[in-house]
Amino acid sequence: MTASVQVIYPVGEGTTFDIGYYADTHMAMVKDLWGDLVTGQIVTRGDAGGPNVPPPFHAIATFTFADQSAMRTALSKAGPLMADVPNFTNVQPQMLIGEQVA
Repeated sequence: MTASVQVIYPVGEGTTFDIGYYADTHMAMVKDLWGDLVTGQIVTRGDAGGPNVPPPFHAIATFTFADQSAMRTALSKAGPLMADVPNFTNVQPQMLIGEQVA
């Protein structure tokens, strides 16, 4: 079954997020490190949490993998990605690891 990892960057008082660096530099690092292990990826920039509601997240990145094994292999290589986080945000990212069900 397809596995997924979502990396979530919540908005909070005083938080910063450089979406340009994230989209251009950090995502290139992901491609270099995870390569063909990733079957799909999408980055969503937070624009709003609803009509007239500020966004609860700076961004959410979703990565899909063919199976749990590919996902585990990718995550085992995530050290350089985590080390890069301070280059684009002062937020501690949250993760949701799971299986696609729909």
